[in-house]
Amino acid sequence: MTLKTFHFFTNKKIGFTPFRNQKLLTGFTLVETIVAIFVFTLILGALFGFITMAYRTYGYTWERSLAINEARRGIEIMVKEIREAKSGDNGSFAIEKADDKQFIFYSDIDNDGKTERVRYFLGSINSGSQTQECVSFVRGGTCNVTFSNFLQGTIVSAQLRVSIEGDLGAGNEYAEIFADGIKLANLCQTGCSDCAGTWQGINVFDVTSQTGDDFVQFLADATNQVDPNCNWQDSNHSIKVRFELSWTEEIIGAGYELKKGIIKPTAPPVQYPLEQETFSLLSSYVRNAPPIFEYFDSQGNRITESPARLVDTKLMQIFLIVNIDPNRPPQDFELKSSVQLRNLKEE
Repeated sequence: MTLKTFHFFTNKKIGFTPFRNQKLLTGFTLVETIVAIFVFTLILGALFGFITMAYRTYGYTWERSLAINEARRGIEIMVKEIREAKSGDNGSFAIEKADDKQFIFYSDIDNDGKTERVRYFLGSINSGSQTQECVSFVRGGTCNVTFSNFLQGTIVSAQLRVSIEGDLGAGNEYAEIFADGIKLANLCQTGCSDCAGTWQGINVFDVTSQTGDDFVQFLADATNQVDPNCNWQDSNHSIKVRFELSWTEEIIGAGYELKKGIIKPTAPPVQYPLEQETFSLLSSYVRNAPPIFEYFDSQGNRITESPARLVDTKLMQIFLIVNIDPNRPPQDFELKSSVQLRNLKEE
């Protein structure tokens, strides 16, 4: 090997990576990796939290917007229909009831030439039931029960379910059922047996008209052939009767839904049967403590007495407070509108 060749090999630079730079080639250390994952998790959690909060805020805002628009449409409907108030087809005066949170009037709202009974009200629907039994220990005896103070509001509908047990096996052995002195039906005139030891002859009656005053008395009157020879729970009884009263009532001013009820007139002679009232929703989330309806005479004076409202009202003001969640901002949204009753201006 020549000297020149040796010089070539001894001066050639050979690639070498110092130990201190190995980190750059092999990636993060374990500690750095854990820190990076932790920071990434925090960022991701914050991002998801922000997205969730934004979504909830948007959803709440959207729901509030829908409630406000619904209330606006409700007021528009009321203004249009109240404006055309007139006498009912049965001769009723144009305004039947004028309360702070309920207004009943007559108007041809569907332009069919027939005047409907229209009711706007803020209220809630409540249901209830009570059961009472009575027993007679004499031949051909009677027994009765009384239901009272069971309503909190105004009756919408009521049903009575009656069942009986006793000496009721023959065709002439039965009981007549009465509600406030009005006969409803005969129970067990057929299909029952003597001293069955169980309720039989079950029948259901509509007693809405009898329960409206929050008091009703039901009576069972057995025929003279019904003898006191049955011993189911009570010895030597002639009849035992079970009265089950269930009802639906409306509590005005309660709840948060402003509703509309419509009753169409019957064929002559014209009537407006309460049990034929149909309902629809005008506005949800109504939070009125102040009156929804206010009434004014032809001079613009506010009318506070109910009797005067029925005859002197010429102008009305409708006021709604809408808030889907009073515990969360934004606060109440208020809508107000006035309407003149055209057909009553000159009366």
